[in-house]
Amino acid sequence: MWMGLLLEVIEMNKQRAQEITVSPVMADVTYNGASIYIQHVDLDNETARIYPLDQPENEQEVPIHNLQENGPEQDIEGVARFCPLP
Repeated sequence: MWMGLLLEVIEMNKQRAQEITVSPVMADVTYNGASIYIQHVDLDNETARIYPLDQPENEQEVPIHNLQENGPEQDIEGVARFCPLP
């Protein structure tokens, strides 16, 4: 029997994107395969202002549904924690 951690990739919705933005926990979110940081969420337009973690000068506005969340989450100090799935 396989006993491992299954990581689920979840398409982002605007409520979750907003939660990530205000959370002290650094979520593992990607855009086009690159790890990103969400700076701001525009709930009306369903877009997010993001930048790649390795290129903070490369800000861009993207549709929220193009973001993907990968588990588990990680807090600011680097201690992993698991986020319950809805």
